[in-house]
Amino acid sequence: MLIELLLSLFMGIIFGIITGLAPGIHTNLVSAILLSLSASLVLFFSPLTLVIFIVTMSITNSFLDFIPSIYLGAPDEDTALSVLPGHFLLLKGKGHEAILLSLLGALCGIALLVIIIPLFILIIPKIYPFIERMMSYFLVLICILLLSRAKEKIPALVIFILAGFLGFLTLSLPLKQPLLCLLTGLFGSSTLIYSISQKTEIPEQKISPLKLDKKIFIKPLLASSIVSPIVSFFPGMGNSEAAISGSTLLGKLSRKQFLILLGSISTLTMALSFVALYSINKARTGSAAAVSQLINLDFSSLLLILISITLVSLISSLIAIKLSKIFAKNISKFNYSKISLAVLIFLSLIVLFFSGFMGFLVFISSTILGLTCSYFSVRKGYLMASLLVPTIFLYLPI
Repeated sequence: MLIELLLSLFMGIIFGIITGLAPGIHTNLVSAILLSLSASLVLFFSPLTLVIFIVTMSITNSFLDFIPSIYLGAPDEDTALSVLPGHFLLLKGKGHEAILLSLLGALCGIALLVIIIPLFILIIPKIYPFIERMMSYFLVLICILLLSRAKEKIPALVIFILAGFLGFLTLSLPLKQPLLCLLTGLFGSSTLIYSISQKTEIPEQKISPLKLDKKIFIKPLLASSIVSPIVSFFPGMGNSEAAISGSTLLGKLSRKQFLILLGSISTLTMALSFVALYSINKARTGSAAAVSQLINLDFSSLLLILISITLVSLISSLIAIKLSKIFAKNISKFNYSKISLAVLIFLSLIVLFFSGFMGFLVFISSTILGLTCSYFSVRKGYLMASLLVPTIFLYLPI
């Protein structure tokens, strides 16, 4: 049994690296394929082994997927917002620093997990019905606060409304992987096309130890500890929405603080989704949903999952640092416009393959809207209305 579990850990890390580095390939896709084969796989592996594989892959992915997001501008729904401060630091020769900040936040998220779990298990089941009723009002407040801070309020409001309408329409269509075509266009392809049009050149990247004032962690980790437990059991909210909510509630964050916040939320919400499955029987993430299909999660299984998460987080962070250094040393040697074009073509093919022609039309529309933000100097954070607005309607009491 031990050898089987260690093998599942190893394979989970391998697949987590693949899904993390390959733009457009999400852990949910691998989990769905695994579930479709589960009837055959359980003849050779125990359901718990398959669960550990899914958990390990998901956590490894949450560490590794910052690399294509920051270096290539190719995000998924969990790292969409990291493109914004990450790309800025990349153009300053600090791409590796952006990765380190995200990874540091991710590790801090795992550390927060130890503190939050007892409170989560004891308190959340009791207040869950109230939070569910109030979620739409909470998100409306977030939207109001977000728009009130816009320097150019009319352009920001127009972008916000258009993004909200596009998101609502996209999630209403019979699409496979709707978030893939929506968010890849808003944050990925639009950034790549803008870089190509501006003939962006990536400077030589600096690789140096990260030196930070300890005070820089206070706001992002406080925001993460408040928001992550709330969103961890709402399937309509993602990490980017949680990051917007946290940063809006606690005031303006620096680019470095925002990367720490997003890194912390990415691992904390993923880990807490398994705790939520145990405590309130809600599968917030695709990975948790896959786990729920394989086993009835009890306390001993949850404990094994949490131990695996801690171990894999340490291993994944070391792998991510090593890979980031390889990217940092080599990316300035290549023509970034050609790299951007190659990634853009790859993302287009991925969208077309998984979401079909209708999804590709959504991809084009979201790309145009993302480019509009870039050319009119409107913060791309307002594009998150594409998820905030549909989520408001999802939880609106009727």
